[in-house]
Amino acid sequence: MRMKVLLSAISLLMVFSLQAQTNERYIEVTGTSEIEIVPDKIHYLIEIREYFEEEFDGKSKPEEYRTKVPLSQIEQGLREALAQAGIPQNAIRTQEIGDYWRQQGQDFLVSKKFDITLTDFNQINEIIKHIDTKGIHTMRIGELENKDMLAYHQKGKIEALKAAQRKATYLVEALGKKLGNVIRIVEEGSSNAFPFAQSNVLASDAASFDNFRTIKKNYSMLVRFEIADR
Repeated sequence: MRMKVLLSAISLLMVFSLQAQTNERYIEVTGTSEIEIVPDKIHYLIEIREYFEEEFDGKSKPEEYRTKVPLSQIEQGLREALAQAGIPQNAIRTQEIGDYWRQQGQDFLVSKKFDITLTDFNQINEIIKHIDTKGIHTMRIGELENKDMLAYHQKGKIEALKAAQRKATYLVEALGKKLGNVIRIVEEGSSNAFPFAQSNVLASDAASFDNFRTIKKNYSMLVRFEIADR
């Protein structure tokens, strides 16, 4: 008998709980924001690769290539060009070394990637002015950073919450009601915008990246509010 009474009480509690949920009046909206951040650290990625002098004489065929320019010579030229562009040696970091397969029966060509830390997009223009494109396989912008990124994250989330509140307010007021207390907040995934596809050497000057000089971050907050009577 005691067990039956307990089960009845639990069932009754569940009914009241379901009824309360059914009668609950709320509005649920999504607020979004976008923050643009000026980077204070730019990673510029350069890949060098061995080549043959005959590739640039305008007449030799691949099977006639004989004079290989070693990677060490290309790297030395790159470092000298970077120094002329005002880039300190401690800003240059080796990222990766590998072999490049050309064609069956021909030599492997060794490649090397560098991660160069810049503080200004104009430094890219200076690099382009001094660099010898022979032996340069690719040049592209990599990751953008800012030392105050955490503060920007907080600002973006707060702005998304405020946007949700504004949206919910005018929606419920259109129905002659007013916005009540917050019931629930769900932080949805934020996204980064780093649309830097790999570029060839000729298109790698700073002007090519005019639309991508900032870090764009998008934030989204799902918020549920009570709907109250006026």
